[in-house]
Amino acid sequence: MEAYVKWGVKMDLLLWITVGFIVIGFVVLVSMKKSMDGKVALIIGNEESKQISNKPVIWWIVGATVWGLVSMFLIVRSFSIFI
Repeated sequence: MEAYVKWGVKMDLLLWITVGFIVIGFVVLVSMKKSMDGKVALIIGNEESKQISNKPVIWWIVGATVWGLVSMFLIVRSFSIFI
Protein backbone atom coordinates (compact mmCIF):
# COMPACT_ATOMS: atom_id res chain seq x y z
CA MET A 1 0.00 0.00 0.00
CA GLU A 2 2.86 2.40 0.78
CA ALA A 3 4.40 1.87 -2.67
CA TYR A 4 1.09 2.87 -4.29
CA VAL A 5 0.99 6.11 -2.30
CA LYS A 6 4.52 7.00 -3.43
CA TRP A 7 3.61 6.15 -7.02
CA GLY A 8 0.43 8.25 -6.77
CA VAL A 9 2.41 11.25 -5.53
CA LYS A 10 4.86 10.84 -8.43
CA MET A 11 2.00 10.72 -10.94
CA ASP A 12 0.36 13.82 -9.44
CA LEU A 13 3.64 15.72 -9.50
CA LEU A 14 4.29 14.82 -13.15
CA LEU A 15 0.76 15.84 -14.06
CA TRP A 16 1.12 19.24 -12.37
CA ILE A 17 4.55 19.81 -13.92
CA THR A 18 3.14 18.97 -17.36
CA VAL A 19 0.05 21.16 -17.02
CA GLY A 20 2.02 24.03 -15.49
CA PHE A 21 4.70 23.90 -18.19
CA ILE A 22 2.13 23.90 -20.98
CA VAL A 23 -0.04 26.68 -19.51
CA ILE A 24 2.85 28.97 -18.54
CA GLY A 25 4.58 28.43 -21.88
CA PHE A 26 1.38 29.11 -23.81
CA VAL A 27 0.75 32.34 -21.89
CA VAL A 28 4.32 33.52 -22.53
CA LEU A 29 4.15 32.69 -26.25
CA VAL A 30 0.80 34.41 -26.72
CA SER A 31 1.91 37.49 -24.79
CA MET A 32 5.05 37.80 -26.95
CA LYS A 33 3.30 37.10 -30.27
CA LYS A 34 2.09 40.65 -30.88
CA SER A 35 5.56 42.03 -30.27
CA MET A 36 7.07 39.51 -32.67
CA ASP A 37 4.46 40.29 -35.33
CA GLY A 38 5.46 43.94 -35.12
CA LYS A 39 9.15 43.09 -35.43
CA VAL A 40 8.52 40.86 -38.45
CA ALA A 41 6.48 43.61 -40.14
CA LEU A 42 9.27 46.10 -39.41
CA ILE A 43 11.91 43.75 -40.83
CA ILE A 44 9.85 43.06 -43.96
CA GLY A 45 9.11 46.76 -44.43
CA ASN A 46 12.77 47.74 -44.18
CA GLU A 47 14.45 45.00 -46.18
CA GLU A 48 17.21 47.27 -47.47
CA SER A 49 18.11 48.53 -43.97
CA LYS A 50 20.35 46.19 -41.97
CA GLN A 51 19.95 48.15 -38.72
CA ILE A 52 17.04 45.99 -37.51
CA SER A 53 18.13 42.65 -36.09
CA ASN A 54 16.08 39.56 -36.80
CA LYS A 55 17.71 37.48 -34.05
CA PRO A 56 14.92 38.03 -31.46
CA VAL A 57 12.38 36.68 -33.95
CA ILE A 58 14.56 33.66 -34.71
CA TRP A 59 15.07 32.94 -31.00
CA TRP A 60 11.30 33.27 -30.41
CA ILE A 61 10.66 30.67 -33.13
CA VAL A 62 13.34 28.37 -31.67
CA GLY A 63 11.87 28.80 -28.19
CA ALA A 64 8.34 28.06 -29.40
CA THR A 65 9.58 24.92 -31.19
CA VAL A 66 11.47 23.67 -28.13
CA TRP A 67 8.46 24.41 -25.91
CA GLY A 68 6.23 22.41 -28.26
CA LEU A 69 8.60 19.44 -28.37
CA VAL A 70 9.02 19.36 -24.60
CA SER A 71 5.25 19.66 -24.14
CA MET A 72 4.67 16.71 -26.47
CA PHE A 73 7.30 14.66 -24.61
CA LEU A 74 5.70 15.44 -21.24
CA ILE A 75 2.22 14.52 -22.50
CA VAL A 76 3.43 11.22 -23.95
CA ARG A 77 5.40 10.51 -20.77
CA SER A 78 2.38 11.18 -18.55
CA PHE A 79 0.18 8.92 -20.71
CA SER A 80 2.74 6.13 -20.50
CA ILE A 81 2.79 6.42 -16.70
CA PHE A 82 -0.98 6.69 -16.26
CA ILE A 83 -1.81 3.75 -18.52
